[in-house]
Formats: sequence, C-alpha cells, structure tokens
Amino acid sequence: MRHQTHDLLAPLPGTARQIHSFHFGPQAANGKIYIQASLHADEMPGMLVAWHLKQRLTELEAAGRLRSEIVLVPIANPVGLEQVLMDVPLGRYELESGQNFNRWFVDLSEEVGNAVEGLLGNDPQSNLRLIRNHLREALARQTADTQLQSQRLTLQRLACDADMVLDLHCDFEAVAHLYTTPEAWPQVEPLARYIGAEASLLATDSGGQSFDECFTLLWWQLKERFGEHFDIPSGSFSVTVELRGQGDVNHPLASLDCQALIDYLTHFGAIAGEPAPLPELLYPATPLAGVEPVATPVGGLLVFSVLPGEYLVAGQLIAEIIDPITDRVTPVHCSTAGLMYARSLRRMATAGMVIAHVAGAEAYRSGYLLSP
Repeated sequence: MRHQTHDLLAPLPGTARQIHSFHFGPQAANGKIYIQASLHADEMPGMLVAWHLKQRLTELEAAGRLRSEIVLVPIANPVGLEQVLMDVPLGRYELESGQNFNRWFVDLSEEVGNAVEGLLGNDPQSNLRLIRNHLREALARQTADTQLQSQRLTLQRLACDADMVLDLHCDFEAVAHLYTTPEAWPQVEPLARYIGAEASLLATDSGGQSFDECFTLLWWQLKERFGEHFDIPSGSFSVTVELRGQGDVNHPLASLDCQALIDYLTHFGAIAGEPAPLPELLYPATPLAGVEPVATPVGGLLVFSVLPGEYLVAGQLIAEIIDPITDRVTPVHCSTAGLMYARSLRRMATAGMVIAHVAGAEAYRSGYLLSP
C-alpha cells in the first residue's frame, strides 16, 4: 500500500487541509479502480465501509490477489467534515459559497475533444490511452481559486484514468440503492445484486455535473462527437452507491457492504479468485427521470405512514402533515407507483418540502433531476 497526501489550497493563513489516498495493487496493474467515501461529509456509512475495505485490501495485496490498482479515499471532503454548527454537521453544502459539494465538477469534454481531434485512429485501445493522456493533461492545467475548487480538482485528478469509479454515499432514511448510466448498467448490475440495492436509478445526464457524471459524460460526449468515424470506448463507468441512511453506521452493516464490494471487484476481475454467486436482483433498474420527489403542500408535523423499501401504488398515502394549532391534518399521497427508497429525517415539514422519493418505472421528468 502507498499512502499519498494531496494538499488543498488553504483559504486563510494558518489553515491547511489534505486529501489522503491509499493505493493498493501491483506495479504492473491491469486497470484501475477508484473508490471514495463521504463526499457529502455528513454521510458516514461509506467512511466506515472504506475503513473496512482498507483492512481487506491490505490482506489481499499481501496475498498477491490484487490484479488492478485500487485507489481508496476514505475522506473525500475534509472541508465539509469540519463544518459543524452547534453540534449539527453541515457537510452537504459549502458554507462560504452555498454550493453542493457533489456538483459542478469541471467539464473538460470539449477541451479534450478539441485536443484529440485529428489524432484518433482505428484502434480503440490506442484512442483510450490518447484520451486519458489528454484528460490528465487538461486537469493538470486547471487552476483553483478557492479551496472548494481545489478539492474538486484533486478528486478528479485521482479518478480521471480509472476504469471504474465508486462514490460511496447514503441518503437520509433509505434502503440501499445506486445511481449509474443506462450505458453502464450491464457492468453495474452485478454490484446492485451484491450490495442488495432495492433501487437502481439510471440517467446519462442528470444535470448537475456531479462527481460520477464528470467522467461518464466526458466519454459519452466524445462518443457522440467522434463515434461515427472512430471507435471510442467507454473509458470509465461510475456508480454512486447509497449505503442506506445517515444513521446506518455500524460494523455489521459495514462489514457486509465491504464484502459486497470485494465480491463485485472479484466478479469484475480486479481481484483474483472465484466470484461469489450472484444474488437475486431485488428491484429492476428504473430511469432517474421516473423518480417522483413527493412534496408536501403545507408545513407541519410530519408523520409517515410507510417505510423505505415499501412498494407503493399510485395515490397511496405516504404521510400526514399535522398543524397542532388548527388541528388540520393534510394527507400526502404519491402520484407514481413504485418503490419508496428514501424519506426525510426531519419530522417538521415546511411547505413545498420534498419528504420522500419513489422510483417509478416510466420517465416523466427532464432537465435537472437531482436533489439540490
């Protein structure tokens, strides 16, 4: 294992933060896997899974079973990790800019496309190496004006040439689920099975230039631009893995999730060994554009009627909003049939607040598909 430290731009004199990456695998590695945790710094389940993974990868490396380089970043957001206000962690948005830590990673598809135009050939592997080299160079040329930009660039540089990118998150109260692209789904489906994902949500472009999509979109856009004349491979696929809810931080669950990732990496070929049998897929993949963000029209005490993981019929009661002053009870129903995979932690709702997400089978939304 090699431990690398990456200094971030210091916002003020006397302050310093770093990204720590742990690199496993042989010198002559066959491919690269990148795994990071807690990009939203108030989401801890992935950080504990990464700790378990570090122990397991050390053992597998000593046993000579690692075929690929595996890069592990257990704390992907030291900036947000420090944002605690009166005992409340605030790790989803940077307090200075108000920006979501998992949005607006730099889009270099046009710059890289311009650089490789005229250099592409008929060999897809040669094209892959060419594009990766220019992507690395383009990222190296980027400069950061803020600590947040510095953090984003550091993470992109670490992951830009990986065959697979796994971004470990969680929701508020939720069952295990994941986000990826329709193009990557055949490669990701085994992960959904091993991790026990109860929802798998697919979108090529969800609109926010999130960490996972800053890689997959680049390759997709290059294929759109050059694919009629040159063989452009899918040089990277990415998955956002949602490890249940914020309170699901315990060793039994983390150990299970760690083993699921080991099983998937073995199935993928990054780890030598006999893959574990594939479990049943708990729920078919559905479009992210088919997700209904269920919002309440009024504010009040939020009392749920259903749990994450329940399949709902269209029009089913999800919750009641109670006004303790007027005694008015406002029912909140879903419009879409599907699996309710996540719900809010808060129990006092404000008018217009999204309280739950239901994975429907039919796409009906467009544009920006993510939560704020």
